[in-house]
Amino acid sequence: MLDLTYEPPKPKVIPGAKHDWELVIGLEVHAQVASKAKLFSGASTQFGAEPNSNVAFVDAAMPGMLPVINEVCVAQAVRTGLGLKAKINLTSAFDRKNYFYPDLPQGYQISQLYHPLVGEGEVLVDMGPGIARRVRIERIHMEQDAGKSIHDMDPNVTFVDLNRTGVALMEIVSRPDIRGPEEAAAYVGKLRQIMRYLGTCDGNMQNGNLRADVNVSVCRPGDYERYQETGDHSVLGTRCEIKNMNSMRFIQAAIDYEARRQIQILEGGGTVDQETRLYDPDRGETRSMRSKEEAHDYRYFPDPDLLPLEIEQDWVDDIAGALPELPDQKKARFVADYGMTEYDASVLTAEVENAAFFEEVARGRDGKLAANWVINELFGRLKKEDHSIAESPISAAQLGQIIELIQADAISGKIAKEVFEIAYTSGRDPAEIVETEGLKQVTDTGAIEAAVDEVIAANPAQVEKAQANPKLAGWFVGQVMKATGGKANPKAVNEIVQTKLGL
Repeated sequence: MLDLTYEPPKPKVIPGAKHDWELVIGLEVHAQVASKAKLFSGASTQFGAEPNSNVAFVDAAMPGMLPVINEVCVAQAVRTGLGLKAKINLTSAFDRKNYFYPDLPQGYQISQLYHPLVGEGEVLVDMGPGIARRVRIERIHMEQDAGKSIHDMDPNVTFVDLNRTGVALMEIVSRPDIRGPEEAAAYVGKLRQIMRYLGTCDGNMQNGNLRADVNVSVCRPGDYERYQETGDHSVLGTRCEIKNMNSMRFIQAAIDYEARRQIQILEGGGTVDQETRLYDPDRGETRSMRSKEEAHDYRYFPDPDLLPLEIEQDWVDDIAGALPELPDQKKARFVADYGMTEYDASVLTAEVENAAFFEEVARGRDGKLAANWVINELFGRLKKEDHSIAESPISAAQLGQIIELIQADAISGKIAKEVFEIAYTSGRDPAEIVETEGLKQVTDTGAIEAAVDEVIAANPAQVEKAQANPKLAGWFVGQVMKATGGKANPKAVNEIVQTKLGL
């Protein structure tokens, strides 16, 4: 494993405030389970289908319809819990959370309050090379998603699409361990990364498959330490919840605004009301949505249509044994096996598809060289063109072939960039490009020596300068490379120049 330093959070200084304040943040992340069917019905979870086409009778709350739990969704939640080093509860139960929304046909949501499937775990949040923060997970419970109300199709009518109704969600609830906007976004990013490696959630925030409710409060320095000692949440200040955040950038902006708002109220002698708020990205501010509900407001009670969920330890062990290599493990292995920096390993493992592509390029080849080409040349080009690794015009096999040609001294690094450009734009085989375009590196020392002699003979004044100042010998190397069209072996050119100049 990587040698990590667990850095304690520092008080967040809010410009313009009269006093020092600390931010306290807890998140409830809703992750859509990667499953073809919903949590309690066989209806499809396909995104983008015609409105109200993915709705089973049980989703529409037709009379007499009973929920039947989807085992795949349970397995995905267990897999997520194991990936977050969390306790898996062999017995859990579903409750009815009663509230009215037009896109919730049952008039209640089937959720888990008292007996969740997954208990306490943790996430290590990367805050820089070698620096991590530990965020505790309080629980992960399963629940149904609601549908979608559409207000912008008609000025007088609200339309309802029930396609999402009944889709399985994992609600991942953190402890109030997060201390700043950047850390909150990094935490959500790390959760997303882990679940994508596990294959339990695709992490698509744009489609609403991953979204967060952000609880924000402010307290004076020292209060958080008192909370840790006593467990008394009241010392952390009154929290407000910002609902349905589906952008890392907006999460940071909303927290920053909400902290300033609460501080302004407190320093003005007022009190912060506990409430649910929405973030308006156009105005860059949060606004009140409703007073914050407590559990008793929802009139929770055990769902009478569902027996307690009991799973066997052997089944959990089988899932644990089949877990893939997770991001932190893969990053540590990349550093150890390929000798790359932790930063480069972080870049390569940020997305599971990127890591797989790199490993195919590096297999049997120089890992550090492969990392350099994947990160700087390929990722740089893809980012410029707004493409993902799946859309790369050059395959891992083709890029690996370029690495082999460099290692074999068949082409120089400069020529390799030319080969990469041709392969990227044409799809041609790199070895074929080198052969047909006459790009093979000149390694014949006789030919290189002749080129060096010609440059030296043509520049006697420069020879005297270089002999007086050996650092100027690089000028001759550049001239020889230019004369040979960049095909001469740079190492051989440098050695011959040094010898010819008597340096």
